Amino acid sequence: MSEMRVVGIRVELPNNQPILLLRESDGDRYLPIWIGQGEATAIALEQQGVKPARPMTHDLMKNVISAFGRELEQVRIVDLREGTFFAELIFDGDLRVSARPTDSIALALRSGVPIHADEAVLAEAGLLIPDEQEDEVEKFKEFLDSVSPEDFGATGGPSS
Repeated sequence: MSEMRVVGIRVELPNNQPILLLRESDGDRYLPIWIGQGEATAIALEQQGVKPARPMTHDLMKNVISAFGRELEQVRIVDLREGTFFAELIFDGDLRVSARPTDSIALALRSGVPIHADEAVLAEAGLLIPDEQEDEVEKFKEFLDSVSPEDFGATGGPSS
């Protein structure tokens, strides 16, 4: 299992489909996940530190978890089937709840917990991009210019 961090989100043209890119914290593998516009907005707002006047859905989820006295410990991307990623929210006491990766990542960012990807998922969908002299932004742009959702077995819609 590898710890991942969010590298960024970029909207791809011509279909305006956002892609979320996760990178291994201690490695050179990236995990691309095509996501919906709403999910991209929720993740990007948190990354940019934007605090809306009223809580968004993921803020509400974080508040409800806290109100029930539970603690989110980590998010884990656990499977990839027919182009669709699956995730789990891991709470204290090893309580596990199945969730979409995008919702899980948005909640992880708000809660400050690690994001992990199972090795089998990285072996199937991870891309090796060695960390050389280029900065991550340039690698991300080059990567996005060279791939499409079909390269990862996506079936034409968001993989989350």
